[in-house]
Amino acid sequence: MLVLGVETSCDDTAAAVLLDGRTILANIVSSQDQIHGPYGGVVPELASRQHIKNIVPIVDGALDKANVSVQDIDGIAVTRGPGLVGSLLVGLSLAKGMAFRWTIPFVGVNHLEAHLLAIQLEQDVPFPYIALLASGGHTLLYCVKNFGNYVFLGGTRDDAAGEAFDKVAKMMGLGYPGGRVIDNLAKSGDRRAIRFPRARLKKGSFDFSFSGIKTAVWHYLKSTGEEAWKNKVPDVAASFQEAVVDMLVQPTIRVAEANDVRRIVLAGGVAANSRLREKMKEEAEAKKIQVYVPAPKFCTDNGAMIALTGYHRLIRGQRDDFRLNADADLTL
Repeated sequence: MLVLGVETSCDDTAAAVLLDGRTILANIVSSQDQIHGPYGGVVPELASRQHIKNIVPIVDGALDKANVSVQDIDGIAVTRGPGLVGSLLVGLSLAKGMAFRWTIPFVGVNHLEAHLLAIQLEQDVPFPYIALLASGGHTLLYCVKNFGNYVFLGGTRDDAAGEAFDKVAKMMGLGYPGGRVIDNLAKSGDRRAIRFPRARLKKGSFDFSFSGIKTAVWHYLKSTGEEAWKNKVPDVAASFQEAVVDMLVQPTIRVAEANDVRRIVLAGGVAANSRLREKMKEEAEAKKIQVYVPAPKFCTDNGAMIALTGYHRLIRGQRDDFRLNADADLTL
C-alpha cells in the first residue's frame, strides 16, 4: 500500500510517501525557522501563509522523489490536530481536495499518536513501551501498548520542555529555535557551573513542570548582570539544559519501573537534544531498561510519521469523510 502523508500542524510543511508502512520512498520537510526567527517563536498567521505557499510544491516534490503519480496513491493520511488551526486547515484542505478529485481514501491523523509511533519507521520496537513525547507544545508520558492503544501516564502542568528552551534562548538573545542553539552551546559549557532548581512534584506523580526553571534562569540573568553572564553563555546554557534533562529523565524512568515496562522511546522535537539522548540511555541502562531513540529527522515534525500512522488505520479499514475538520486541541 502506498500512503501519502501530509503534515502542517505548526511551522513545518512536510509530505512523505510510504510503502507498506515501512519503506520511505520520499520524506520532504520545508522549515520556516528563518521566518519566525526574528520573533523568537512561531507566529501563527505567518505560519499559515507560508504553508499555503509551500504545500503544493512539497507534495509534488514528494511524489516526484518517490517516482509515483497521484493515481498510484492508495491512501492519504493528514494531520488533523492538535496544532495551530490555520496551519492544520491548509494540509487538511489539500488532502481532502486530492481525495475527492482522485477518489482516494483518506484519514485524519492525531499528531501526538504519530510522534509516539515514529520510532517504528526505523526499528521494530516491541510493545509495550513507555514514550516520552517532548516538544515545543507538549511534554507527555504514555504507555504505548499497540497501534491505536495508548495509556496517558503524565504530562506537564504548565510549559512544555521545548517552550522552556525557546523562551530561555530568547531571554539570552541566542536566536530561534532555542533548543538547537542551546544544545550546541552547551557542548562547550560546564553543566555544573550553576545549580538551577529542578521541579519535584509530589510522590507518585509522573507530571512535569518547567515554568520554575524559566523563572530561575531569568532571576539569575538579572542578578548576575548582562556583562557578567555574557562571558559564560555556554555555562549558563549547559546548566539550564542539564536541569531540563534531569526533569525529563527521572519521571520517565520512574514511570517505566512503576509499570514494569523495560523499554523507553523518545519522541518529539526535544528528543533530538544530544544531552537528553545521552543521559536517558545512561540512567535507564543502569536499571536494565532499553532506550530507543529515533534519528533527529524523525523527532521533529515530518510526513513519514503521519503516513505510518495513517497506514495502520487504513489497513484496518478506517476512513474519514469530507466533514472531518481540524481540531487545534485534539487529545489522544
